[in-house]
Amino acid sequence: MEYECLKQKIEEKTARIGIIGIGYVGLPLAVEIARAGYDVTGFDVQQKKVDWLNSGHNYIGDVVDSDLTALVQTGRLRGTIDYAALADCDCVSICVPTPLDVYQQPDISYVQASAESVARYAHPGMLIILESTTYPGTTEEIIQPLLEEKGLQVGKDVFLAFSPERVDPGNKQYKTQNTPKVVGGVTKACTSLAAQLYGNVLAGGICKVSSPKVAEMEKILENTFRNINIALANEMAILCDRMGIPVWEVIEAAKTKPYGYMAFYPGPGLGGHCIPLDPFYLTWKARAYNYHTRLIEIAGEINNGMPEYIIGRVSRILNRQKKPLNGSKIFLLGVAYKPDIDDIRESPVLKILSLLEKEGAEIVYNDPFIPSFVHEGKSYTSIPLDVDTLAAADAVVITTNHSAYDPTFITAHARAVFDTRGLTRNVEASHVEQL
Repeated sequence: MEYECLKQKIEEKTARIGIIGIGYVGLPLAVEIARAGYDVTGFDVQQKKVDWLNSGHNYIGDVVDSDLTALVQTGRLRGTIDYAALADCDCVSICVPTPLDVYQQPDISYVQASAESVARYAHPGMLIILESTTYPGTTEEIIQPLLEEKGLQVGKDVFLAFSPERVDPGNKQYKTQNTPKVVGGVTKACTSLAAQLYGNVLAGGICKVSSPKVAEMEKILENTFRNINIALANEMAILCDRMGIPVWEVIEAAKTKPYGYMAFYPGPGLGGHCIPLDPFYLTWKARAYNYHTRLIEIAGEINNGMPEYIIGRVSRILNRQKKPLNGSKIFLLGVAYKPDIDDIRESPVLKILSLLEKEGAEIVYNDPFIPSFVHEGKSYTSIPLDVDTLAAADAVVITTNHSAYDPTFITAHARAVFDTRGLTRNVEASHVEQL
């Protein structure tokens, strides 16, 4: 009875949708669901995000300003910090952060708190979907017991599924709307309802899997795949440097093979909320099964060690000018963790900055997407990228390959350039080095 009633509400788009966490994942999802014709409420513990949403102010790059404004003005989308409003929702998606703690172990406190809020206001005929990337088993081990403690039977009274977010900030081709969605429910009824909801909203297609664990593991596999292959590219870059071989040319040549090879690129380290963190959720869970994920852990060591390697290369460049790192002026181009976004979460550039300052270097930076930021209690402000600022630096380090950066202009006016992103790989000049 509950299944058929909710199925009809979803089909007729009379189901009221709640999104817990209106950040990089939750807000784009909320906008897409509202655009599809559903009534959507975004929940967050940060009052400023709720205020921004309710005023139609967009704070996420992948959301179209006009879409958000129109949806708010028509009353289709709203935000609140009052979790009691969950009682009025028919479907709830949990899109909260899943960071690592200081011991590099999963911190699922945000998921736990959200699940407790949902359970407090859960009612028969409700669909709950966890989207936060986490270790296999979280949905059934954390959320399901909370619902059952309230006397709600999953698959009969309420419905529970995991559907991993696949947000790639700044991706020009794939957004929330056109990226395929994986859905795994506790029961077939749970999977069916979650797939129906997302199928009514998204155009990328729905992939149903047999359980939440499969969907949870699938997401970890996606990000671990990238983590390991980036580590391979970084290790190749280090080896190619020692052998005097241009790694970027090697990769471009390898890309000509139409099968059996996928290009990954070296860089100053991993950034963002997913790739640097998610594989460690699996390594942590694997220990409960007396298994050590050696390849994943080695890849993590390689990628985490890249900032120190970058510092060594910068020091070597300065040595050729008979200058120590201590006292040298270093101009960092880009602090975002990837090009053309305003996100510095887990950015390796922050670690590079800290290491350089620890060695006594004077640091300035430019980033067209990040005019200012605070790191370790210190404030930094972007300076202009012009002839004077380039010429004043002892070394210019390209740490993010924003499309606004002109490699010809940079290399023409800088005394020494170290490019960690391959932006200048087509520039031939003795004062320019690539990773």
